[in-house]
Amino acid sequence: MKEKDFQWRQMEWWAFYFELLCHDRLGSVLKMPGEKHGSTVWDGTGSINWDFKAKAIKTDTQSFILNDQLAMRASIAKYGEHGLIICLCDVEYNDKDRSFQKWRTELQGGKSAYQVEREQRTSHSRYRKVLAVPVELVYMRFDRDSLERLGTMKQGRNSNGKPRPIKYSVSLTKCADLIARVETIGEPLG
Repeated sequence: MKEKDFQWRQMEWWAFYFELLCHDRLGSVLKMPGEKHGSTVWDGTGSINWDFKAKAIKTDTQSFILNDQLAMRASIAKYGEHGLIICLCDVEYNDKDRSFQKWRTELQGGKSAYQVEREQRTSHSRYRKVLAVPVELVYMRFDRDSLERLGTMKQGRNSNGKPRPIKYSVSLTKCADLIARVETIGEPLG
C-alpha cells in the first residue's frame, strides 16, 4: 500500500487494502476512482456507481456505515441503482501492549495532529486490526425504494473538525433480500 501510495496511513488499513485489491482486479471493467457527487467520490463506476466496503464479522452488529445520503440518492437518480461490494472478514486485533499500533505510528513518521489532539482530550484509541481474513464477498444493489429500509448514521466530525454529512447504514440481516450474490473466499488481506 505504501509503495502504491494508496491510503497506507489509514487506521482501518485493511478496509483500504480491500479497496486496493478491487482497483487491481476490477480496473478493466470499472472506471476507478468513479464519479463524484458533492464531496463523495465513488470507488468505481460502470453501468452504475459502486462502493467497496470491508466489515469485521465478529462484532456486536451486522450493520455498517455506507455513504453520504445525498450522494447515494443522486447516484440512484442518475442510474436507477447503486452497487455495493462488501468483504466480510474475520479479523485479529492488536495485543495489549499495542505493538502493531506503535509500529504503524513509527512507519507513519510519528503521531498525526489528530492523534495528539485526541490524546489531549483523553479520548481512548481503538485497538487496531492486525490481520483480516476474508470470509465472503457480498454484492448488494440499492434502488430508490430500498433506501427507505436503510438506517441513518450521524458520525460527528472529520479529523479536520468539519461536520460529516449524514450517511446511510445497512443491516445485512434486515436487508438480506437486497443481496444479489455471495462468494465464499478465505485468503488473508495484507
